[in-house]
Amino acid sequence: MKKSKWLFLPLMMMSTMITISSNNWISMWMGLELNMMFFIPLMMKDINKSSSEASMMYFFTQSTSSIIMLMMMTINTYNYYINNMTINLIITISLLIKLGAAPFHLWMPEIMSKMKWSKCIILMTWQKVAPLMLISNSQMNELLINLSIFLSIIIGSIGGINQTSLRKMMSYSSINHLGWMLTINKSMNSWIIYLAIYSIMVLMICYTFMKYKLYFINQINNINMTMMDKTSMFMMMLSMGGLPPFIGFLPKWITIQCMINEKQFLLITVMILFSLITLMYYMRIMTSLMLTFSTSIKWVTIKSNKMMTLLIIMINTSLPLILMMDLFS
Repeated sequence: MKKSKWLFLPLMMMSTMITISSNNWISMWMGLELNMMFFIPLMMKDINKSSSEASMMYFFTQSTSSIIMLMMMTINTYNYYINNMTINLIITISLLIKLGAAPFHLWMPEIMSKMKWSKCIILMTWQKVAPLMLISNSQMNELLINLSIFLSIIIGSIGGINQTSLRKMMSYSSINHLGWMLTINKSMNSWIIYLAIYSIMVLMICYTFMKYKLYFINQINNINMTMMDKTSMFMMMLSMGGLPPFIGFLPKWITIQCMINEKQFLLITVMILFSLITLMYYMRIMTSLMLTFSTSIKWVTIKSNKMMTLLIIMINTSLPLILMMDLFS
């Protein structure tokens, strides 16, 4: 099965490239379908009940949104008596379902809670590229997108408060960050920068969770971590919350500047206020780890990769260096 991973992973990436480079709706739809069909075998690599449930839920959700999109494309082609505004509205809904944006988000936490961290990384990062590109390049229903931005930011913030599962917490965090990406989806460079930096942060956090086999908050108190690892994990959580001077503040700063230029002051105020709530549940993960001693059995240890930990710390604290380079350029 390990060999099949190296077959399906490049094919999944290639299908996203097909969607991005297409100039007609049918080719875009075909790319999205191929992307779904190549991602499902990766989800089912671990043969157990949870991965089977996750893959079936993902298949039903994605195929439903694809059917809606295909139906609207057919109606648009044959010029039936439906307003173009209605067609754009329904195509926007189908793309928001694919993204897992609120209010079409309910499948995302459930699927992520049944998958391993390696698949969660792909779902939170790469699987967002094609739908976001379609929304960015097409004339979508702006009212629905604005509503989805508000709901994604609010639900992504409040939904993660009561969670004890780290995977569900990261899924609500992903919904919240998706709201920030959708606000700047018309500015192509900006949302690509946001997604790239967010992907690096997700990769670092999920790598740490995979390394220590962490799936729930109460497991964090029972692991042996060096102070260097604790510091790097603390920095990663603050970076995900968008707290300066960490690298996670950079995409949010770009978004705030774009929104101020467009004079959308109400929306940006709501986004900043709800970012404080997300910061609270990131801090909840780390508070007990930083303030208490490890109570686990001392001979059950995990070797610390100092070079990787140092690299994570350097990436998270690279914002002042980027600002200095920008200042002197």
